[in-house]
Amino acid sequence: MPSFRSLTAGLFIGMLAMLTFGIGGPTMARTVQSLPPQPVEYVKRPTGDWLINPGPFKAGVYRGEHASEIVLSNGLIRRVFRIAPNAATVALDNLATGEALLRGVKPEAIVEINGRRIEVGGLKGQPNYAYLLPQWVDELTADAASMKFVGFEVGNPTQRLEWKRVRHHAPDANWPPRGVYLRMDFEAGESSEGQSLEGVRVSVHYELYDGLPAYSKWITVHNGGGSTITVDRFTSELLAAVEYESHVETREGIELAPPNIHVETDYAFGGFHYSQAMRFSVHWVPDPDYETQVSYLRLSPCLLEVRPTVGPDQDIAPEETFESFRAFVMPFDGTERTRNGLAVRRLYRTIAPWVTENPLMHHMLQSDPAEVRRAIDEAAEVGFEMIILSFGSGFNIESEDPAYIHQWKEIAAHAHAKGIEIGGYSLLSSRRISPDLDNAINPETGTIFGQTFGTGPALASRWGQEYFRKLYSFFETTGFDVLEHDGPYPGDFDAAARPPLQKGVKDSQWVQWRISTDFYKWCRARGVYLNTPDYYYLAGSNKCGMGYRETNWSLPRAQQVIHTRQNIYDGTWEKTPSMGWMFVPLAQYHGGGAAATIEPLHEHLDHYERMLTSNLGLGVQACYRGPRLYDTEQTKALVKHWVSWFKEYRDILESDLVHGRRADGRDIDWMLHVNPALERKGMLLVYNPLPRRVEKTLRVNLYYTGLTDTAKVRNEGADAVELALDRDYTIELPVSVPAEGMTWYVVE
Repeated sequence: MPSFRSLTAGLFIGMLAMLTFGIGGPTMARTVQSLPPQPVEYVKRPTGDWLINPGPFKAGVYRGEHASEIVLSNGLIRRVFRIAPNAATVALDNLATGEALLRGVKPEAIVEINGRRIEVGGLKGQPNYAYLLPQWVDELTADAASMKFVGFEVGNPTQRLEWKRVRHHAPDANWPPRGVYLRMDFEAGESSEGQSLEGVRVSVHYELYDGLPAYSKWITVHNGGGSTITVDRFTSELLAAVEYESHVETREGIELAPPNIHVETDYAFGGFHYSQAMRFSVHWVPDPDYETQVSYLRLSPCLLEVRPTVGPDQDIAPEETFESFRAFVMPFDGTERTRNGLAVRRLYRTIAPWVTENPLMHHMLQSDPAEVRRAIDEAAEVGFEMIILSFGSGFNIESEDPAYIHQWKEIAAHAHAKGIEIGGYSLLSSRRISPDLDNAINPETGTIFGQTFGTGPALASRWGQEYFRKLYSFFETTGFDVLEHDGPYPGDFDAAARPPLQKGVKDSQWVQWRISTDFYKWCRARGVYLNTPDYYYLAGSNKCGMGYRETNWSLPRAQQVIHTRQNIYDGTWEKTPSMGWMFVPLAQYHGGGAAATIEPLHEHLDHYERMLTSNLGLGVQACYRGPRLYDTEQTKALVKHWVSWFKEYRDILESDLVHGRRADGRDIDWMLHVNPALERKGMLLVYNPLPRRVEKTLRVNLYYTGLTDTAKVRNEGADAVELALDRDYTIELPVSVPAEGMTWYVVE
């Protein structure tokens, strides 16, 4: 591989060579001069709203005003790099608001290799980290000890994992995402001190997406030397961002808010919500360079560091490449909860579009083959799409009995012939393995205890490897379509050495994360649907819990209905309706007796209908857990009716939700589906928990439907009524909702 170290400064900017390694996919070598200039409309605030019409905002890589500037922009956000005397980010602008988000220059990344900390790129000499002036940038210098920029390439985003699309619930979903890709390469300089890093190259990768103010960033370390190196630590993104709030003093129990920027990574585990699952990789910390901040103790959390908390401590053999996890960064263009939630949901549909898959699922409570075949036939009859052999059913996915596996292969074939997908449940992390040596050792206690679920298996142990081998084999052999993986790897550290996979505590989290996510990516490539009660969306999971307390499904039925709509209201601020499952206890669950369950189904049709309309009407699939979906022709007709209704309106019902009034049992509650790209641009669902009909006028904001002047509103198939939108995009809509019932309005 040619070395760029001898190039002069002029050639440094003007000459590039096509590299023979990297994971950026098809690329073209570029010089700064060959890049197109920024579009005129990309240097000012956009006139349209990307949440209504993302079409105009195409991502590109451009030349900047300075001879050695590269600009990454899509008209919504802009990141500017100065590439001489070294490469560094010198601007990050929120074009939608006109804000400069960056207040200081930092390295493009930091790596620790063989015990030596090395900055990748960056420029030194900024006199004040409260803000960054263009004239200061011209005076900044390169650190002789940092890795030096040697070239860049531009291309298109490529898929970070394979997605086999077998459920086309979002026909406009694109994979890989549309946008632009930029790779910047760095090598150690001649004057670097300490152990030689000859042949080591660090590449910093960016993707910027069309129609979305978000980018992805990750690094790779290529070992072109003659001996193995160790990547002890890395920081793949550093942003000296403008602080969100300034306080002179701090008090115990009061935390300062970080900048108004959404950040997450695919190194995520141990939580139902991204804010919990990101604690091992996303860190907002004080900036030691920011000496002029208002905080007297200089504690403002305004420096973003994307890095593992521990490790990864990975050995890289000659001619091999280490790849970090990926960060996804999206500055918000406001502080309103609805708008920011819609932005996050658009992000997920872009970077993890498999979350739009949303099959209707029956959690079958029995695993007797004859009963499962009956359940498959029933599901096909009423329009359900998936059977999951539930926890407590007796199904054993870890069995290697040839007769058992053959039995399920035949049942899977029967399901597929009926157009039904089938899969099962498996318990992983919330269990204790015997013997104890196969359990993770807590480094703080020195025992197997004190882990997330008390104890947990070590995935790099012999048991862990055998467990995953059995899963791979079962899916390959039977043709199963779905896995409900209970207790996915939650981020536990393991202090034990488990050769050849794991050296000890420093690499244990990284190794176990890779074991889990490699399996999930394999499932995604095969089209296997994944229910995982943890935040593995970016690694291939389809669905996580919407968010509920399991024992609430043992409450009296009337209370469960209110909890259902509360849970969906609360859970869909950041999740799309398809990203979270709910629960319907057809049979008893956690106790509660006859008052808590729907069985016998025909005796509680009114409640069954309320649970169907509450979930399906809000676009959410529940785990309908029991031995059957219907028990009489009347029950069958009810289920079939609402499933057919859902499928008729599926496109808008699986679209985003705008939150109206949260369920409280005291008055009607409602939510509005919106999608400006559809003919049905909105659908309002109104629920009445009261024992009498309610008639009132709702003020409904239609801004995110994309309508501007008038709206045609149709109540349950009746003739449309044309209503004028007020200047704030709201309409006054009279509604009439039957006692303990629901009604809906289509907006066109």
